[in-house]
Amino acid sequence: MRRIVGWTLAAVLAAGSLVATGGMTSPAAALDNGLARTPQMGWNDWNSFGCNVNENLVRQTADIMVSSGMAAAGYTYVNIDDCWSTKSRNANGDLVPDPQKFPNGMKALADYVHSKGLKLGIYSSAGTTTCAGYPASLGYERRDAALWASWGIDYLKYDNCGDHQGKNGQQRYTAMRDALAATGRPILFSLCNWGQESVWTWGMQTGNSWRNTGDIQVTARPRAEPI
Repeated sequence: MRRIVGWTLAAVLAAGSLVATGGMTSPAAALDNGLARTPQMGWNDWNSFGCNVNENLVRQTADIMVSSGMAAAGYTYVNIDDCWSTKSRNANGDLVPDPQKFPNGMKALADYVHSKGLKLGIYSSAGTTTCAGYPASLGYERRDAALWASWGIDYLKYDNCGDHQGKNGQQRYTAMRDALAATGRPILFSLCNWGQESVWTWGMQTGNSWRNTGDIQVTARPRAEPI
C-alpha cells in the first residue's frame, strides 16, 4: 500500500490537459458544458502502471486520495488509461472491460469511486485503435459514449492513435464531443491530440481541455503527463 501511495502522489497532476489561448488579448473559453470551470485535477494510471491497470488498483487509489487529504484539496478524478478493454468488441459492437482486470465491471467500479466522492475517467482514441492496440472509437462515437454514460463515467481522455481513416482532427474530436453531449451525462472531454493540427484554433469549442504538446518525459523520474 505504501508503494501505491508513492506512485499515486507521483502520478497526480495539478491540472489536466493544457488549455491554449485563442488570442493574445482575450482568455480562452473552453467547451461550455458546465465542466472544468477550473483546471481538472486528479490521477491517471499510465505513467506508473502502463497496461497493468486493474480494478483493485483503481479502488485503492480512490481510497488513498481520500485518506491522504488529496480529495479534500480538489483532486477529484481517478482516471483509467489505455489497456482496460478486451482486444475486440463484442457481437453487439460494444467495448468490453477486460474480465481479468475488471471482474466486477466498470459500473460497479464507478459506483465505488462515486461513493468516495470522486469521479471516474476512461480512455479511448480518435482512431481505429488505441496507442496500445486496443479497439478505439472512430466510427463508434455514439455507441461508446452511450456505453460510458451507462457505466457512470465522468471523464474521457481521447488520444490520437490509430488509423484516422482520412478524417482530420477537428472532425474526429468534434464527433466525440457531440456523442458525449447526446448522452445527457456530464462527461469532461479531454482532447489528447498532442498539440497537432493547430488544435489551439478549434480546441476551445470542441473540448474542456486540450494538449499543446506530446508526452512530457523527465530523465530518472516518473514521466509526467496531463490527465
